[in-house]
Amino acid sequence: MTFFNSTFLALLKEAQFTKELLGAGATQIRLANYASKGVYFQAFTSLSTGLERIGKLCLMVDHYIETGGNFPDSSYLKNEIGHKLTLLYDKSQDVIGRRSISLRFLPNLGGPIHMAMVKVLHDFAEGDRYSNVNLIVGSRRTGDPVAAWFNEVDLPLFNARVTQRKKQTIAHNAAVVAKLMDDAAYVLHTSETGSEITDLEEASSRTGMYEAVAPYRQLYVLQIIRYWTELLSELEYRAQALGKEDIPFFGELFGAFYNEDSYLRTRKTWVGL
Repeated sequence: MTFFNSTFLALLKEAQFTKELLGAGATQIRLANYASKGVYFQAFTSLSTGLERIGKLCLMVDHYIETGGNFPDSSYLKNEIGHKLTLLYDKSQDVIGRRSISLRFLPNLGGPIHMAMVKVLHDFAEGDRYSNVNLIVGSRRTGDPVAAWFNEVDLPLFNARVTQRKKQTIAHNAAVVAKLMDDAAYVLHTSETGSEITDLEEASSRTGMYEAVAPYRQLYVLQIIRYWTELLSELEYRAQALGKEDIPFFGELFGAFYNEDSYLRTRKTWVGL
């Protein structure tokens, strides 16, 4: 006896893969720093791919509702949407307005830090993921995604969310480390923006900044994932109301992301949920 049709199974597998990508990205983004820049690329790859896929799932289910049970053709998703995360977001806002959907958490991603995150990931998906190779081979130079994240996400987060007392503690600790260790240690590293780090005080200050920002960075990423999760769940209910057997219970699958900020802050690891 067959319980699930091929469309249901394909959507289920796509959603499962997408959930793991988003969980991996949300985990990795908390770990990335100037001393482990490769983790930035792991996080950006997982997040940009995961957000693209959940965004396309939303558009596919919306089309399914609109047409009474049909999905869009591949050329629409591939050629018109592609890897454009900002376009996917714009279309999600159109769906929310057109279907009068009221989201429980964020009604949009219009906040400056959310939008900055989406833009960095959009640019990464559109070409910045090859920025290092392009520089080496003399191709058209795209932006540096790590530098963009630092300037457009981490610095604003540090300025807006980290208390003045914490900032003073970071500066004080960096100065103490430099005073104690300068004669016994040598530092040569590069910052997120590519500048050289040659003294302990700056290295310690960068580490302190990363440790202060990382939880907020992860929270904002999870809020973006939650936005898409909530929209997909709302569309799921409308699609299942058609009475067919094609649409899985996306809300259950992505359920870990559908929680209050107070819960999102309690987890550091989001893989294998």
